[in-house]
Amino acid sequence: MSSNYRNFRNNVPWLIFFLEAVFIVLFYFLFSGDDANVSFISYPAFQDVNHMVLFGFGFFLTFLKRYGFSSTGFNLLIIVLGVQCSALMGGLLDLLYEMPQEHGMTRITKATVSTTAVVISAGAVLGKTNPVQLILMTVLEIIFFYMSRWINNKLLQLSDNSSMMHVHLFGAYFGLAVSSCFSEPLPRSEKNASTPKSDLLSMLGTLFLWVFWPSFNSVLVVDKNWKLIYNTYIALAVSAVTAFTLSAMTTKDGKFRMAHIHSAVLAGGVALAYTDLRVQYPWIAMILGLLASVIAILGSYCLQRCLNPPLKIHDSSGVHFTFGLPAALGTLAWVILVAVESGTYFPGWGHLIMFRVGAFCATISIALITGLITGFILNLKLFKTAPVSKYFEDQFYWEVSFHVKRAVWDYL
Repeated sequence: MSSNYRNFRNNVPWLIFFLEAVFIVLFYFLFSGDDANVSFISYPAFQDVNHMVLFGFGFFLTFLKRYGFSSTGFNLLIIVLGVQCSALMGGLLDLLYEMPQEHGMTRITKATVSTTAVVISAGAVLGKTNPVQLILMTVLEIIFFYMSRWINNKLLQLSDNSSMMHVHLFGAYFGLAVSSCFSEPLPRSEKNASTPKSDLLSMLGTLFLWVFWPSFNSVLVVDKNWKLIYNTYIALAVSAVTAFTLSAMTTKDGKFRMAHIHSAVLAGGVALAYTDLRVQYPWIAMILGLLASVIAILGSYCLQRCLNPPLKIHDSSGVHFTFGLPAALGTLAWVILVAVESGTYFPGWGHLIMFRVGAFCATISIALITGLITGFILNLKLFKTAPVSKYFEDQFYWEVSFHVKRAVWDYL
């Protein structure tokens, strides 16, 4: 058995130790002083975001029946490395532009939110990357995401919170670009499937994400965050109702499909993150949640059957229609709301829309270009890409006893 599985003892531990040594040295020079500013983020708010990223996304990606260990374990590895790398990138940019040092709570919250982009991208390549590739992708994507944020903030005049909420958009399209560089799995692969138990665990992650999504959208908003929390919850509620409705309408036997509920119930929260407090009334949030859920479910049909096969893209967890398309809808909603509210008394609204649309296009463009570059790097022989026959296989990376394998994998 051991001859058929690669041993990562000689590269994964040393790569992690090397990164940790670099992080410790940089933290010493960047964050050695006391925090000068008062944090506007409370510990409970940070905990909401932390729970969402760790528990929510950790279980959200456990739908593959033979990849549960890797989904939850590698998600933790991505987050703990990504948060450190993200905090360093934020500190380096503050030092470069001589900005005042942020409070530690604010810094770590922003780092956790930024790392969400990597977690979303990992969903697109779920089951196809090894630990070395995931670690390298984490570091590179954090760097590229901060580059995208710098362009949006400095050149396109986007607010700090708005540029941070582009994590969904950047993560989705970066992951799709990386996924296009990997070989497609075998058609109708027995391992590329779910079981009732794996779907249940994945739904548990969806519930965690659903519950904490209002905190995620509002944690970096200083003024009127209560309004964003309220509107996000309303949008999420309507998305969930619409997901159940469309699921029953689009299946042949009229039964609910867990895959629809798994992806579409979060669409309203993603879309509302891009409206930037422009939603003034709950009925607007309800319409946005409904449309986002419709786009997510219909997009799953169109993308998986019409777009992905010609482009040879295998989106393992459907990040395109779960995060990418609702983000596009949110940007469109922002443009419409600005045009309606500001067209009569704000003469510069056209330029405002132009910069916002430019930031949207720049984010997608940077994500696709840097994702392709990253995918090319990850597929170098140096990083030991897993063979297609070993996709979606926990045993390729984890100790799994024979009895556990038979009891959990073969008979569920």
